[in-house]
This record gives sequence, structure tokens and C-alpha cells, in this order.
Amino acid sequence: MLVLNCSTKLLILEKRLKSYFPESLKVYGAVMNMNRGNPFQKEVVVDSWPDFKAVITRRQKEAETDNLDHYTNAYAVFYKDVRAYQRLLEENDVINWDQVFQIQGLQSELHDVSKAVANSKQLDVKLTSFKAVQLPPHSLLPDTSSLKGSAPRLTYLSVADADLLNRTWSRGGNEQCLRYIMKLISCFPSVCVRDDKGNPVSWSLTDQFSTMCHGYTLPEHRRKGYSQLVALTLARKLQSQGFPCQGNVRDDNTASISLLKNLPAEFLPCRFHRLILTPAAFSG
Repeated sequence: MLVLNCSTKLLILEKRLKSYFPESLKVYGAVMNMNRGNPFQKEVVVDSWPDFKAVITRRQKEAETDNLDHYTNAYAVFYKDVRAYQRLLEENDVINWDQVFQIQGLQSELHDVSKAVANSKQLDVKLTSFKAVQLPPHSLLPDTSSLKGSAPRLTYLSVADADLLNRTWSRGGNEQCLRYIMKLISCFPSVCVRDDKGNPVSWSLTDQFSTMCHGYTLPEHRRKGYSQLVALTLARKLQSQGFPCQGNVRDDNTASISLLKNLPAEFLPCRFHRLILTPAAFSG
């Protein structure tokens, strides 16, 4: 196991990961953020260098953390050889098994291998699987015809909006998520539409893996074109900074799937897998 601390090596890794799209997208996004200020205090673990077979991004061990915060305690995984990934999991210092955390990736063996090692350590594993999508570099121009006068207006999110986002996110509703959303808003690109009182009515933001997330429009403001406007504006903002425009959508979210098809987005051949792992001390 090696920790890549050298900025030159991290830039080389970022370039090499592009050769393994789309399966490497989550790790690639995390490494990009590391190479651009590292606001989430991440680091990279590889099985070997320069001929790596498995890569894991994780929170730096010296970073302050909450053992119940699986939003921030997040690992992204890419491997060329699943056995190399398993060996990394089995090493003592790669994963912090004493806290609630998540593992993300776009490869099919990720769940079975992670679950096998987690079961041996008596952790509960909850898997959620999504359709993975990516917007092409030359997507449609945002349609701003719905914005007339001073309101509604297109802008970006503020940390003051975090409570609303926490209450409306299917993954939210708790203190850990609130702090996480505030951090995302502070660190990464976001877009929102505000009404005449300055309140957000439609929005999307970017997470620590450079993924577009929590795209949401308040029910009373739907069917006005805001969701497409927000998604395309955020996508173009990310593209202007060199980031890939990636996202995830649940299979039963028919409204979002229809929106993505109209953008149009590319539905990737691989699926996005998110595992939430909970030690016995925190379960129940």
C-alpha cells in the first residue's frame, strides 16, 4: 500500500485515469479536486506505483471527522484487478472500519468484494445502485426564456440555503448531512433559481467526487423548465473548469430520467454503486 503525496504523481494519476472512463469517473473526480486545492482533505492510496492495479481515495487521517458522518467519510474506488482492490481492503491501515462510511464506484464486483471483507469485520453493508449518466461536452445551451425581469433569477447557492436542501434531499434530514451540504456549497460549483423573495426554488450542486447531485425543484415550481435550466447551466460551468459532467439517477425516478434523456445525457454501460457500511457499535 502506498499513499501518493507527491503533486506530480497525482497529476500523472489524473491523466492516466482518463484512459479508464467511465469506470474510473468517481476516482477521477476526487483526484481532480485534490489537484485543485483539495478542499475535502483527501488522499490517494494505490497498491503500487507507477503500475497501479487499484486506487482508493479517502479522507486524510489527520482531518477532523465525525464517526457517524458517512457523507464525508467516503471512499471512491477504481481497480484494474479486483484482487488488488481486495488486498487493499484487507490491509490494516487503508480503511477506517471503526466508523460509519461509504464506498462509491462504477464497477460490478465492488459490492461483493467489499461486503465479504466487511462481513469478516462484522459491519453491516447497505447497497444502493443507480443508473450512471454523463453529459457530453457540447450539450444544449440553457433556455433562459423563463427568466424575465429581476425574478426569478439564475444564481448560485449560499450556505444559508443548506437547511432547505437538507430537508428536501432524500439522503438528508440529519445534522451530518446539513454540515456536508454546507461544505459542498462552500467548496464546489452550484446553480439555483431564486424567486422574487430570494428563496431557492430549483437547484443542483456538486459533490466531492465532482458529481452533479441533489437536483431538485420545489413541487409548486415544477413544469416551468427550471430543472433543465439548472442542470445545463451547472454542466457548462463544470465543463468550463475541465470537469466531466457526471451524475446518478435511481431507476424509479422517472421524472429525472425523462429530463436527462431530453438534455440529452448519455446513460453509461456501468452502474453507480454506493455502499453504506456500519460497524456493529453503531447499528440498531
